[in-house]
Amino acid sequence: MTDCSEAAASAPATAPAPALIATPAQLTAHPWFFCGIGGSGMLPLALILKGLGATIAGSDRGRDQGRSPEKFAWLESLGFTLFPQDGSGITAPDQTLVASAAVEDTVPEVVRATELGCPRMTRAQLLAALFNAAPEGIAIGGTSGKSTVTGMTGWIMTRAGTDPTIMNGAVMKNFVSDEAPFASARVGGGDIFVSEVDESDGSIALYHPKVAVLLNVSLDHKSLEELRGLFGDFLARAEIAAVNLDDAESAALAHRAKSAITFGITNPHVRLRAGDVVQGPTSLSATVTDRLEGTTHALKLQVPGKHNLYNALAAIAAAHAAGVPVAKAVEALASFTGLARRFDIVGTSPSGITVIDDFGHNPDKVSATLSTLKAHPGRIIAFFQPHGYGPLRQMGHELARVMASKLTANDVAILCDPVYFGGTVDRSVGSERIVALIGEDGGKAEHLAERAACATRIAELAEPGDRIVVMGARDDTLTTFAKDLLDRLP
Repeated sequence: MTDCSEAAASAPATAPAPALIATPAQLTAHPWFFCGIGGSGMLPLALILKGLGATIAGSDRGRDQGRSPEKFAWLESLGFTLFPQDGSGITAPDQTLVASAAVEDTVPEVVRATELGCPRMTRAQLLAALFNAAPEGIAIGGTSGKSTVTGMTGWIMTRAGTDPTIMNGAVMKNFVSDEAPFASARVGGGDIFVSEVDESDGSIALYHPKVAVLLNVSLDHKSLEELRGLFGDFLARAEIAAVNLDDAESAALAHRAKSAITFGITNPHVRLRAGDVVQGPTSLSATVTDRLEGTTHALKLQVPGKHNLYNALAAIAAAHAAGVPVAKAVEALASFTGLARRFDIVGTSPSGITVIDDFGHNPDKVSATLSTLKAHPGRIIAFFQPHGYGPLRQMGHELARVMASKLTANDVAILCDPVYFGGTVDRSVGSERIVALIGEDGGKAEHLAERAACATRIAELAEPGDRIVVMGARDDTLTTFAKDLLDRLP
């Protein structure tokens, strides 16, 4: 593949990469070039580096193809210099090239950086360098829920007055403004750096957190044996951990932590336990008991689903591990408004058809989203765009089983072809495979190759009271698709 915005584990650098433990002054002492600067993993890093005072240029295939022009116009308004993805932005050997390890050596930026001898870093290496430079790092790990917990923890720390820096893979609604419409990062002046950390590429091993949060462990990109090693070592490196004891795999690793604040809903032995749960279609309330202090706190969330209750408990535990009283953390979450594309309600049509924009793309995330919807009445039309041909091959069976088991006879899944921005990836097996597997498992699904045809079909099917959920990753235009779909509904 040749898309510079796609993340991967490691790659041969064009020159030795800067150390993963560096001071802010060292990180801003030379210019940077981001290949794929508009990507969900690249953009917040570029914002944080720019906020620290670094000079940054970049390119993005999406910009060249005319996608998300408002995002790139905003970046230019902030002082980022953007180039076509043709190598013309690599001009000096002191520039550090930030690019996915999956980027091929023939990509123009890589070719030019190699010719000039520029250092190269992956997204994960740069994030680790920034994170490890902070005096107090809070690292959010786990297979699912990382972005939401990062947003929740960052909001708690902000409300607590710690002025944190926050690195997220999603836009945090609480920090969105006219000046920051794509607020997936916050640059603070305090000691605390809150970030999600990724296990799928093994880069979680690069981080040295003060607080390590383990949400859950399940099969995704690596074997369970590998994941147990990565997450166990992650807990062991931290001064204190926050661990979900309701998740069996996480609970089995809790002993690796030097010290831990445990949380859960069903396990009676955790320190922070939620009860009296009341779920609404767009909200949730519960009571949080601190068993160590013997106190109870009324929690109200503006985001729905039991998975978000676990996310809230994780954020409360993380913030408390960093010194915030439980009561203050619970209070802050009442004003947490969520993340873009995480069960994001786009709107309801005049006839009562609701459209929801969601990042669900792996089995756990899709399951959580569909479970939240099924907790309340109404038919579901689930549109799904796989986030690549490789992931489709890897987790297609699990995705099909989730959709077949969560959707009932009245519901329907509509799939288009996987997202593809160019490159050499094998495209011989597409979404029709998942549709066939859903049918074999007793579910109802349809495949229409083009997304526009899916929109037409969904509009034909939709009836008053339906919930339409648009799911997928790695494609900003899915939000536009969801908004346009809402406009077509009666």
